[in-house]
Amino acid sequence: MNKAIKYGDNIDTDAIMPSAYLNITDKTVLAAHCMEGFDPDFKRKISEGGAVIVAGRNFGCGSSREQAPTALKESGIALIIAVSFARLFYRNAINIGLPVIECASAAEEICEGHDVIFNAANGIIRNESTGKEYMTKPFPEFIQKIINHSRCI
Repeated sequence: MNKAIKYGDNIDTDAIMPSAYLNITDKTVLAAHCMEGFDPDFKRKISEGGAVIVAGRNFGCGSSREQAPTALKESGIALIIAVSFARLFYRNAINIGLPVIECASAAEEICEGHDVIFNAANGIIRNESTGKEYMTKPFPEFIQKIINHSRCI
């Protein structure tokens, strides 16, 4: 089960991964600086099992830096639910096996600290804190393979 971390609209890649760290290739070091300056409590919000980011519109806007989704995933983010994503961020996240789901009702209704479960095979997001389920389109099989393979690495 993953705790929700809630953000608003237009969270850009500069906020996710500050430009001062773009030359770093060590994923652990990238994760250490994820959301630095934007959300000083980010690392504290991630439990041992991981966390889910729930956001508004245009998550991951800005530059196309691949370090942003990598830093989030390495920090323990298991899923990002948003009203919408910047297209380059969306594709970069999928490429590294970080599930990203567009679901406006879930993004609006899930609150900070709620427990969230996502089933990629059937596309159901479940808010364990309220009991509400949100139906989304399941990932195509090839994307599920990317996500499952990345968990084994």
